[in-house]
Amino acid sequence: MTARSAKAAPARPARRTSTVRSPRGSRGPGGPRRLATRLKRAWDRPLTAYYLILGGSLLIIVLGLVMVYSASQIKALQSGLAPSFFFRKQLLAAAIGGVLLLAASRMTVKLHRAMAYPLLAGSVFLMCLVQIPGIGVAVNGNQNWLNLGGPFQMQPSEFGKLALVLWGADLLARKQEKKLLVQWKHLLVPLTPVAFLLLGLIMLGGDMGTAIILTAILFGLLWLAGAPTRLFAGVLGAAAAIGALLIATSANRMSRLGCTLATDPGPGDKCWQAVHGIYALASGGFFGSGLGASMEKWGELPEPHTDFIFAITGEELGLAGTLSVLALFAALGYAGIRVAGRTEDSFVRYAAGGVTTWIMAQAMINIGAVLGLLPIAGVPLPLFSYGGSALLPTMFAIGLLIAFAREEPAARAALAALATRKTVFGRRPAAVRWKTMRRRVKKRPSGER
Repeated sequence: MTARSAKAAPARPARRTSTVRSPRGSRGPGGPRRLATRLKRAWDRPLTAYYLILGGSLLIIVLGLVMVYSASQIKALQSGLAPSFFFRKQLLAAAIGGVLLLAASRMTVKLHRAMAYPLLAGSVFLMCLVQIPGIGVAVNGNQNWLNLGGPFQMQPSEFGKLALVLWGADLLARKQEKKLLVQWKHLLVPLTPVAFLLLGLIMLGGDMGTAIILTAILFGLLWLAGAPTRLFAGVLGAAAAIGALLIATSANRMSRLGCTLATDPGPGDKCWQAVHGIYALASGGFFGSGLGASMEKWGELPEPHTDFIFAITGEELGLAGTLSVLALFAALGYAGIRVAGRTEDSFVRYAAGGVTTWIMAQAMINIGAVLGLLPIAGVPLPLFSYGGSALLPTMFAIGLLIAFAREEPAARAALAALATRKTVFGRRPAAVRWKTMRRRVKKRPSGER
């Protein structure tokens, strides 16, 4: 036997292969899927609705102030006023609305419910005052304004929308607690008669646009209350028949209906406003002619800072600007639906759904009229168009949504967790460092090991 005289050769070290890590979520077979998963998780966070409502509404208001200033300068000069006249009034209304928004966001649900009946009674009283000669003021042929002195006027029907939302939500919530909504009479009475009372007072002044919004709020509340299809279809059919009768008996409304999808002003320029709204949008292109560079606001397009401010936005900011506005409204609508769908409080569900229906329906009617797809109804773009009477109740309604979004159990827990991490100055404690899977340790002074 021979012994092994040679030692075993040492094993070669494994060859290192350099790998380049691709950016997360951008490359590799699982990248798009991981990115979609992360986006879904971020979208499903408890505070998503809260941030969407707060951030989206504030962006709409700020962009609206910018566009009001741009679109109203020529109108103000033509009226012998300072160029910033309408902007200053809108800025004052936004400041007051900000106080209302903050107050509404801090109120409890119990206090919101307590406001329902006084707000409804006050709105009905003011809407009755509008019809008294010498007190009510007619604007553009509609008798629906009250003169507050000087340049300030108020449209009580705008507050009637908020009153119907709060009162209707409180009424349906109390009936649901008593399990009465399974009966048709409790679904319709007294919600529908009171809504018809408000509609009648509005139509006495000739404002059909606001009446359409109020009807949409009524349908939204009935749908949220679980109205049967037959009942819902019956109320919708009755409202459509009444609307058709009102349109057929008014030459002005018939002419507005005839201007839908119009591409030419027609005889007597009866479709002038509708067509020039299309001209403004068409001349904007993808990125617009530039802020303040609109040509249609120089007397060609009537109401450039109110009903047709979306057309001026398209002309100056282009398709990018209009799509941004649409995206903000879509985010606001999604957040409102999410708040209404996730709550266990019946009043919160009805009120959040009613506010969302109100804002989304009014935005669609205004934008549809500017695009020529719907008749011109004379309603402003919520939170965006000029008009303090429309801005104040809408901002209060946004405050309602913010309060409801904060009251979700998961959102409350998330806000409490954020509050515990902050000091008086809003920063995390500097002497404590948190590390994953390790106990909390105090941060040592720099230089020590």
